[in-house]
Amino acid sequence: MASRICDSVLVTGSNRGIGLELVRQLADSPLPPVQIFAGCRDPNGPRSQELAQKHHDVITVVQLDTTSPTSIAEASKLVEAKLKGKGLNLIINNAGVNIPGSLVETGKQEMVDVFTTNVVGPMLIAKDFHPLLCKAAAQFPHQTSMSCSRSAIINVSTLLSSIKRCPENFSVSPMYPYRVSKAALNMLTCCLAEDFRKDGILVMSLHPGWVQTEMGGPEAPLTTLESISSMLKVITSLTEKESGTLLDWEGKNIPW
Repeated sequence: MASRICDSVLVTGSNRGIGLELVRQLADSPLPPVQIFAGCRDPNGPRSQELAQKHHDVITVVQLDTTSPTSIAEASKLVEAKLKGKGLNLIINNAGVNIPGSLVETGKQEMVDVFTTNVVGPMLIAKDFHPLLCKAAAQFPHQTSMSCSRSAIINVSTLLSSIKRCPENFSVSPMYPYRVSKAALNMLTCCLAEDFRKDGILVMSLHPGWVQTEMGGPEAPLTTLESISSMLKVITSLTEKESGTLLDWEGKNIPW
């Protein structure tokens, strides 16, 4: 029998690509979350609005610019009001940018812009939504194990963040801003995993694979359908053993 992945979930960057497909598959699942919050920089975007209208009883489109502390704070207030006293079970920090750049092409602004979206954004999301995650974890007073159905943060990372694997793939994809920012995101994951362990909140990083999106390009081997369906299987199976780790869409461990 199908089981619900969680009661409530927030997906950032859900106006396109991986984020949009995450929201689509969550809403279309046999037993969808009771509430899906689709965070978008532009909440009036046609793709997210079309999906929200189809699943109007489940999806709430939330204006959420992860580079703006004010936007994040306002989004947390809206989500809290919609939850009506309940906690938020799951956050999928998917919003991210990639500026392909060799060292010659990369300057201060490129590094700062990518770092702000890929690292500072997820950190502020975790900070502002922490009380709602704690409330969700506390709704399971007799449960000591961690899971995404209880309370969790999934940070969407990449194989290219792996310092150990860098010599294998650097020549193919130099991308200084993207690689460095995602490596920093992994450290954020580790810090949050340790910090939130006492609250019963699972935190981990997940690599979706090389996916056919506007960011990944048409030559990528995975479709969004394939990537997200596999990612959701991994997310459903997570326990405290995976908190503070980096896995790929098939559940395989990626070294830091």
